[in-house]
Amino acid sequence: MTEQTSKEARPKAVAVDGLLLLNKPAGLTSNQALQKVKRLLRAKKAGHTGSLDPAATGMLPLCFGEATKVCAYLLAADKTYRVTAKLGEATDTGDADGTINATAEVPDLGVAEWEKIIAGFKGDILQVPPMYSALKKDGKRLYELARQGLVVEREARPITIHDINLLEISGTRMVLTVHCSKGTYIRTLVEDIAKAAGTVAHTVRLHRETVGDFRAADMLDMDGAEQLAESGPEPLRGRLQPADVALASWPECQVDAAEGEKFSGGQAVPTDIEGRAVFVRVYGENHRFLGVGELTGVGTVAPKRIFRLAG
Repeated sequence: MTEQTSKEARPKAVAVDGLLLLNKPAGLTSNQALQKVKRLLRAKKAGHTGSLDPAATGMLPLCFGEATKVCAYLLAADKTYRVTAKLGEATDTGDADGTINATAEVPDLGVAEWEKIIAGFKGDILQVPPMYSALKKDGKRLYELARQGLVVEREARPITIHDINLLEISGTRMVLTVHCSKGTYIRTLVEDIAKAAGTVAHTVRLHRETVGDFRAADMLDMDGAEQLAESGPEPLRGRLQPADVALASWPECQVDAAEGEKFSGGQAVPTDIEGRAVFVRVYGENHRFLGVGELTGVGTVAPKRIFRLAG
């Protein structure tokens, strides 16, 4: 087969709009998972929100076509995790993929004592990001520096632990659920809890249960996605959710047909919703999602992000 014939035989990518909640399997980077589903959908444009470590599993919202415009808003969403940690051993990466670089005795504490220590991390706290992270220092990713054996100064960043619960503590095994703000490194949280108890630890298993208002029950695993796409992309496309579901907790603004055209053309339009600098979902005729608007405080809503969805 010639190169030209091969290109002609390759399925053509098309404009596909919507969100897919993937239950990411362990062993894939977030981008690898995205590219795999993108090929199954034969979609032109794709993006993901809130990367998961290769070893981690769980909810990874994948955005296609116009839905990629909600990625920035999803990055700011709260998340919940279930994490299993091993006490008494630390690794250079903070997870089971790393090399053990420290050991310590695990204190003989009761459940109530562990719960008291863990409760100390609830609320607004400061967290120093790990070296094995994608954050940049002087233009280089921290994990690139870490692989060279370098450790650089990192500033502590404010995060919020909305809720944290101890599910199990048995010997060196600890299982937690964590509801947290964006920017939280669960691996670091595990290390800090262990340090507060006088020992060390690393994350053995991490599963993200939710992102924002998305439900865990709506996730699709990779095997399921592949099975749906066996005969073509349409069955899998049928599992896509509309872009505006990512913004379901926002106020809604309805405009008529004429105002909808103005809004989609970049003009502010009248609204009876009060407020200022608040993002709203804007809908036009037949409840068609037009985009993200920002209240101006003078009785109008200005376009912040315009969506041009088919149909």
